[in-house]
Amino acid sequence: MRIFDPHIHMTSRTTDDYERMAAAGVRAVVEPAFWLGQPRTSVASFADYFDSLIGWEPFRAGQFGVRHHATVALNPKEANDPRCRAVLDLLPRYLDKDAVVAVGEIGYDSMTPEEDEAFAAQLALAVAHDLPALVHTPHRDKARGVERTLAVVNESGIDPGRVVVDHLNEVTVKLVRDTGCWLGFSIYPDTKMTPLRMVELLREYGTDRMLVNSAADWGRSDPLLTRATGEAMLLAGFGDDDVDEVLWRNPVEFYGQSGRLDLADEETTAVDPRTGNSILRGGS
Repeated sequence: MRIFDPHIHMTSRTTDDYERMAAAGVRAVVEPAFWLGQPRTSVASFADYFDSLIGWEPFRAGQFGVRHHATVALNPKEANDPRCRAVLDLLPRYLDKDAVVAVGEIGYDSMTPEEDEAFAAQLALAVAHDLPALVHTPHRDKARGVERTLAVVNESGIDPGRVVVDHLNEVTVKLVRDTGCWLGFSIYPDTKMTPLRMVELLREYGTDRMLVNSAADWGRSDPLLTRATGEAMLLAGFGDDDVDEVLWRNPVEFYGQSGRLDLADEETTAVDPRTGNSILRGGS
């Protein structure tokens, strides 16, 4: 089973996670920019974070044979902080980087006017830079949030086939299915979706344009739930080709629209003989 996790926050994970993921079949990941966990105090912290997403994190992933790409954006939660708004002027510098395969996460958290403005501005950046867009849907009042999301996507003029609407569930999948957008589902231990619920949605709606991710971050999450979903699909009677479509070919097709995916095999080095550390050090 080969796995491409299209939404996972590896900055918050350990090298042990990379090792376990590689052993489970994860060969590639996309890491979307998200909030720090506490308020950022300046735009400079975004620059450091984005530099890490396109520099250090791909290097760290490569030590375990995992291809790492990123998406960058002002995320919805931080769009409400006026100290962060200037990052919109910083984004074009990063959207031209080879390791960046989409604009994201963008969308809604609390559905404020500030989020409206940031969402529309970043969809315009996606169009200008010929990149797909990864859209976060709110965890509260989700149906209304998805409806509002789709209205803004429609107004933006972006090709819906270049948009993935993420964090969907049984209620919201119906709203997105016939829009032309891709459908993203986050598999979590306690919230959002489970492997078995995901299998039922795949039975009802099919495998086309369906993306399954772990969205693993600092909280209670599990970077191996993509694998668990594939195993649940097989137990439910789906074939190997169905699993490969959902866990590999679909994310490759979606992010491949950026023209920047590099899925060549990585050479791995588990231990740095110079330091005895479990990961090589970057730089000289």
